[in-house]
Amino acid sequence: MMKWLALFCLFVFPANAKAASPERQYLDLRDRYIAEFPKAAENDETTKQHDAALRKLAGVLRGLLGPVTIKGLPADGQSNVDTLFRGDIGFGHLDGLGFASEGDKTQAVVTTTGLLKHWLAEHRDDGMPQEVGAAFRSDRFYYYAIQDAAFAKYAELPIAKPATASVAVAVLGVRGNGGLKAPPHEIDVVVVQGEKVYFLATTDAVKTAEIPACEKVWKQMMAKPVNKKTPQDTMAREDQAMDAYTKCFAREAPSQSWFAAAVKKAQSQLELLTLR
Repeated sequence: MMKWLALFCLFVFPANAKAASPERQYLDLRDRYIAEFPKAAENDETTKQHDAALRKLAGVLRGLLGPVTIKGLPADGQSNVDTLFRGDIGFGHLDGLGFASEGDKTQAVVTTTGLLKHWLAEHRDDGMPQEVGAAFRSDRFYYYAIQDAAFAKYAELPIAKPATASVAVAVLGVRGNGGLKAPPHEIDVVVVQGEKVYFLATTDAVKTAEIPACEKVWKQMMAKPVNKKTPQDTMAREDQAMDAYTKCFAREAPSQSWFAAAVKKAQSQLELLTLR
């Protein structure tokens, strides 16, 4: 216990704190925790130290970001980083303050452009685009930023960018740990204003429906013969079918009766963020 107490004190007061920028201080502290925690035995004391470390990281982020207000969500954000144990499910979420409604129906993350770009670079090998605007239009961003479930982007929703924002993107999609082919119902909105980045995700945000033309594309792709003895071939066929299906959905969505409601909902999500 004494060893961990000494380590925790070292992390709280890093020797180079005065020389480093606030973002660098946060990243150095986070990386020290990530390097040290896997060396500890798994027990109640380690769990307490881990929780204390996450609280410390959240405190550093609060000092870095200043007051954050998101209508309908708690005022006190927590670390969006869920675990400091590399290899754990949930490791590598977007660095920032996380906010969530009861039941996690609505989740938000607020961070800085500097931390965002560093995080994008950390996920380069995961296929993450490195340009901010391109990342926001990729399902990779929504997959790795929050939760522990995959995300399939079905369409982009044309929201009106606030005058004070440099980037504003809204996407419609499906999140889950199983099959991702279903009428999309999650709307995610991400905005960059100055040096701050706001990300808001809402499940069951809108009711949509299957698109017959895209169902036809799916069936045609899935009808292609594969060697059923090779699981990789079957998985590759489904991945290709899903890619073709979502591309069709994105193309056809604007002509659907529910699309205007989805855009309106995305715009209202954007307005939940207090942008200064």
